[in-house]
Amino acid sequence: MNVLELIDVVKRYENHTAVDNVSFTVPQGTIYGLLGPNGAGKTSLIRIITTITRADRGTVLLNGEKINSSTPSKIGYMPEERGLYKKMKVGEQLMYLAQLKGLSKRDAKKEISDWLDKFDVASWWDKRIEELSKGMQQKIQFISTIIHRPKLLILDEPFSGLDPINANLIKDEIYQLNQEGTSIIFSTHRMEQVEEICEHIVLINKGKKVLDGNMKQVKLDNKENLYRIDYEGTLPNHIGDQFKLESSSENELLIKVSPDEDSNQLLAALIQNNVHVTSFNEVLPTLNDIFIKQVGHSDE
Repeated sequence: MNVLELIDVVKRYENHTAVDNVSFTVPQGTIYGLLGPNGAGKTSLIRIITTITRADRGTVLLNGEKINSSTPSKIGYMPEERGLYKKMKVGEQLMYLAQLKGLSKRDAKKEISDWLDKFDVASWWDKRIEELSKGMQQKIQFISTIIHRPKLLILDEPFSGLDPINANLIKDEIYQLNQEGTSIIFSTHRMEQVEEICEHIVLINKGKKVLDGNMKQVKLDNKENLYRIDYEGTLPNHIGDQFKLESSSENELLIKVSPDEDSNQLLAALIQNNVHVTSFNEVLPTLNDIFIKQVGHSDE
């Protein structure tokens, strides 16, 4: 089952098409990466999903139902540009935002106390937001986003401004929420974070979908028949015309196999040439490699 479905969504601003017939689905219970360069249309998509703006054409379904005025109460959204009221105290701000999301005063106070305790910041209740560092404010923004326990959580650059310790703290909470059934859309420019966290991705460029799918399958679909070989001994001058030596260093080779050959033929050729192979692994592209390749192709 899908928690979110976008079907042929279009959004135009004057002479600019920000979202151009985009369709994708977010499987329930997954952490889903929404990727793209600056100006790709990611923010426009998020605003449509959260009903901040309307699509000019297309359909958006949340849990099988068209998004409507009740949709925001079912979603938690933490934008890249944080929206806390600087003069308000932490406690009163979180109480206000929790009640806006439908929590009673009693339930809101309990949830807030629990989260402040979890983050070891219970003493912040009477501090003004402007007194907090950017990283501290980030924690409060995160709490305000998930305080109503939404079924869909949208995080835009959630680790911005956080030191490694607090980034890991937020990351652990993201994993925990996901294990408890929350579906998460994760938008960032940091490809290594997406690779670590996300199970599925969609890549947007110039308003169009470039690719989407399971992370492992996306990597397999973009592999280039590249193999890393560790060896001992001396290499022959020539292995075979169907194999291209990409790079070599002491006891390590990087070889590309032509499309009409396979890895078994490369291994056999090495052995026939008396190369003592100690390790033989296919090199899959990183998400950063795929991003650069796909965005470059779509720009062309």
